[in-house]
Amino acid sequence: MEGQGSAKKFKKDNDAETIIATGDIHQGLEDLGKFTCSQVLKDDPTKKMLALRADVKGSVNPAVVIFEKTAFSEGSAKEILSSATALKKTFHNDIYGNYTGFPKPELNGLKVTVIHPATDKHIDKYTAQESILVNETPKLYSEVLLEHLKESSMNIQWVYNILEHRSEAGRIVCEDTAPETGFVLLPDLKWDGRTLETLYLVAIVRRRDLRSLRDLRAEHLPLLRNIWTKGTEAIKEKYGVPAWQLRVYFHYQPSYYHLHVHFTSVRFDAPGTHVGKAHLLPSVISNIELLPDYYQRATLSYFVRCGDPLAARFARAGVGAREADAPPPADGVQKSDSLPEER
Repeated sequence: MEGQGSAKKFKKDNDAETIIATGDIHQGLEDLGKFTCSQVLKDDPTKKMLALRADVKGSVNPAVVIFEKTAFSEGSAKEILSSATALKKTFHNDIYGNYTGFPKPELNGLKVTVIHPATDKHIDKYTAQESILVNETPKLYSEVLLEHLKESSMNIQWVYNILEHRSEAGRIVCEDTAPETGFVLLPDLKWDGRTLETLYLVAIVRRRDLRSLRDLRAEHLPLLRNIWTKGTEAIKEKYGVPAWQLRVYFHYQPSYYHLHVHFTSVRFDAPGTHVGKAHLLPSVISNIELLPDYYQRATLSYFVRCGDPLAARFARAGVGAREADAPPPADGVQKSDSLPEER
């Protein structure tokens, strides 16, 4: 036993040295022993999600660790409904009884996402905050948002790593290498890759000159139609989920500015599928067919966190908060009690 203890200690010390040397916490990460919680960023009982800021042994940089309860699957139903699931009674009244159940550990796992090194933007993203609803006109887009993007630095090297097969190549479900209409389709990090009820994939376009909805014009319709057709066909072939059971959409604003499309199961109430965030791909195609420069003319509404520098930039531009019962302003923001999740 003493030898085993020494071996474990040596392994942990060696892991810490590896982090210091390489900066990569994910090499050989098998448990959370090297993490210490420094702050609870968000505790969401509705989504059953807990986000923590953590210090990491061997690293001067913090991490963000997100825990999420995994969804039930039909396949696990019989295993849960068995003598292996222990019950602790909460109360009993006539025909009604409430219990806390303790299924087998393998049926009660958590989805754990580790971000390291975590930047201030990562920490802000997962911190509970109030938000404002912005009604972004083309004028606000050009004078406020574009200027904000020029001054902001968001590292999307991970996107290029996927497109160039430097990482996650084994996770690719569908790929079209055409320069103008090509894309890569792969499971989103929010999905466990197995539970069809929470199916979530993302298509990342190959073109690097398209950042968001605002850039889309009639010339991009072949790209959008290609993503719809080949993306839904690939999901049907691999997972057996037909197009009519998929929600396919853009986020605006997106969490990163390289054009991408989300594919989720209609059975899954995924983050960011609500008004003020999601724009369905078929509707986007139809809008551009009706008006080639629709997204250069339209007012697009979205949420911005109060702590986001973009909210401060809107304020400096003279765009202030409105009362909750006021109509949406033509050029302005409106207070919101709810904060939408990012991608």
